[in-house]
Amino acid sequence: MARMGENYETSNIVGGRRSRDEEHESRSGSDNMEGASGDDQDASDKPPRKKRYHRHTPQQIQELEALFKECPHPDEKQRLELSRRLCLETRQVKFWFQNRRTQMKTQLERHENSILRQENDKLRAENMSMREAMRNPICTNCGGPAMIGEISLEEQHLRIENARLKDELDRVCALAGKFLGRPVSSLAGPPMPNSSLELGVGSNGFGGGLNTVIPTTLPLGPTDYGSPLPVMPPTKATMNIAPIERSLERSMYLELALASMDELVKMAQTDEPLWLRSFEGGREILNHEEYVRTFNTPCIGMKPNGFVTEASRETGMVIINSLALVETLMDSNKWAEMFPCIIARTATTDVISNGMGGTRNGALQLMHAELQVLSPLVPVREVNFLRFCKQHAEGVWAVVDVSIDTIRETSSGGPTYPSCRRLPSGCVVQDMPNGYSKVTWVEHAEYDESVVHQLYRSLISAGMGFGAQRWVATLQRQCECLAILMSSNVPTRDHTAITAGGRRSMLKLAQRMTNNFCAGVCASTLHKWNKLRTDNVDEDVRVMTRKSVDDPGEPPGIVLSAATSVWLPVTPQRLFDFLRNEHLRSEWDILSNGGPMQEMAHIAKGQDHGNCVSLLRASAMNANQSSMLILQETCIDAAGSLVVYAPVDIPAMHVVMNGGDSAYVALLPSGFAIVPDGPGSRGPMTGDDGPTSNGGSGHRVSGSLLTVAFQILVNSLPTAKLTVESVETVNNLISCTVQKIKAALQWGGESRTNRVQNNRGTVVRAYRHHGTVVVVVLST
Repeated sequence: MARMGENYETSNIVGGRRSRDEEHESRSGSDNMEGASGDDQDASDKPPRKKRYHRHTPQQIQELEALFKECPHPDEKQRLELSRRLCLETRQVKFWFQNRRTQMKTQLERHENSILRQENDKLRAENMSMREAMRNPICTNCGGPAMIGEISLEEQHLRIENARLKDELDRVCALAGKFLGRPVSSLAGPPMPNSSLELGVGSNGFGGGLNTVIPTTLPLGPTDYGSPLPVMPPTKATMNIAPIERSLERSMYLELALASMDELVKMAQTDEPLWLRSFEGGREILNHEEYVRTFNTPCIGMKPNGFVTEASRETGMVIINSLALVETLMDSNKWAEMFPCIIARTATTDVISNGMGGTRNGALQLMHAELQVLSPLVPVREVNFLRFCKQHAEGVWAVVDVSIDTIRETSSGGPTYPSCRRLPSGCVVQDMPNGYSKVTWVEHAEYDESVVHQLYRSLISAGMGFGAQRWVATLQRQCECLAILMSSNVPTRDHTAITAGGRRSMLKLAQRMTNNFCAGVCASTLHKWNKLRTDNVDEDVRVMTRKSVDDPGEPPGIVLSAATSVWLPVTPQRLFDFLRNEHLRSEWDILSNGGPMQEMAHIAKGQDHGNCVSLLRASAMNANQSSMLILQETCIDAAGSLVVYAPVDIPAMHVVMNGGDSAYVALLPSGFAIVPDGPGSRGPMTGDDGPTSNGGSGHRVSGSLLTVAFQILVNSLPTAKLTVESVETVNNLISCTVQKIKAALQWGGESRTNRVQNNRGTVVRAYRHHGTVVVVVLST
């Protein structure tokens, strides 16, 4: 064995010489040589010439290194584009990448040689210990020295190997026990059906149902113990990561996931003094001093300078079982469908573990998401996080999210600057006997408050924008809607003339309409919106534009989107009831014909009458004009409400109501998003007889934050140029709508006409034609 080590060291010395030669050669990665390489020229055809070297600038090296991290083997097109951008020849770029790959290979070989040398030393030490054990054998029965003749050499080898395997098994079982959250015996077989798992109920906040030993049958076979974390094959997003670095990242992810799960469960179970009740609204507030005492340093590091913390917790009953909810949370597409107004975009970037025994227990994956509040004054939150799922008992699951920016920064070697970090957040789900689940949701984040508009800072800091209440309320509303749709009984207030297929088609069309509305308000990267910077638009109005081409669900041309948010001194419920009332629609809808509207169809989506999809018919202005239809979806929950509508073609809606495909119905949505104004309302002080003076007594008016958004087709040609008049018209359209709402609610407002006059004196009218909003100039 020692001679084998000497041979390895001798060959390693030769390999070291070769590595130094390759290292010398790889230094040309930043000092590229002008001229062809040995692969491209034949030395016999041309005489040797003096080599000339060209040293790259730091900027060029930085660009080359950035592309090399993404793609070590660029194709001809990428090399040509890079050479143009860096003012280099194509062959210089080609040789740089060749030399850089050689340098990377040399470094990897040197690292592997070091590991092999360590393994060789370890084997030599084991060999010496085995020889020593063979010289002094010990009797396993009495513990004294054994007689040489009693134990054969082969049996001695087997006993030593058995002891080594037992130590290895104990180590693996300890890791499996930590991962599964329960002890795993190294001598026991697979868990029997009558095995039990006892929870520590002293600090368990799940309720009285867990105060006894709960029987559970975790579906784990005997092979699960040997690999407590099944490793999935690498995905495209991680194919370019070196195997050693990827293995280190996986271990860091596992350690972070286990620590985050422990923190989430403690925050979900512990009440006072960790969570305190606020005097305003009775919501729960995190005691940060107690949090620091309980968890010491956060698992993702200290809070960045300038960041503020938001934390919230909410518990609710949801009509869904724990397995279905866990599957929804672990599937990015189902997760986005369940929370369409919160999640603008999401994707699973890497799957480290898909779970064990055909379940999601132990599932671990990397995800990216864009979270939104429906207002142009609140930027979209982009987060890269780790999602970990674990079963704690029969019918008790937990899913935790935690940002991985710290690990990414360590792996990449450079700092990252996210505007938001998610501390351990997620939910604990417990099955209830009546088919419901008890969901305890915790949201804990740190974010840069300077990017949030002053109007929304109080709402966001209180955890009412991205907080737990909004997640639980949305989950309750969506699950209630699914339960009603799956039920064979049609609600009494529904339109009975619509077939089951027609109901599904209308709901699918309404869902697409609402998703497009949210995308137009928040401008996520999923939709290619271009923001406009113009002087003739109000400061708090965001105007964006995009081209609609070859999309059967939208009219072709230039689409203009405008959105703004305002504060109104009325309750969210009153504002929602006013905006969804078809009889009062002429009070604010400047695109309507000024007459009453009739509800032609109604599909309930919840027990609350405000959760529904309606088809409205507007009256015609004259005998020659055909009436139009408006598709409208309204929804309301404890966190806020939404009113979204769009004009639709009558023939197209007849097809949809008969169960036809709704994907070819062109529409551009507009609507409103309503949320409470949060603690610290900016409303005036009022008494019993109205507003009071500065020295009088009274209470502060609570109000609502209203977001108004329009999407308008300003030109039917996608190649047309956007005019200043179109931008001004949309800006005035929003201003006039807000003024009409204020006037109808008896709070300010002047104009009650559906004609809008802009700053230049141009009078314009907006109307609907064939399901599309059209804007025309009447006079100047």
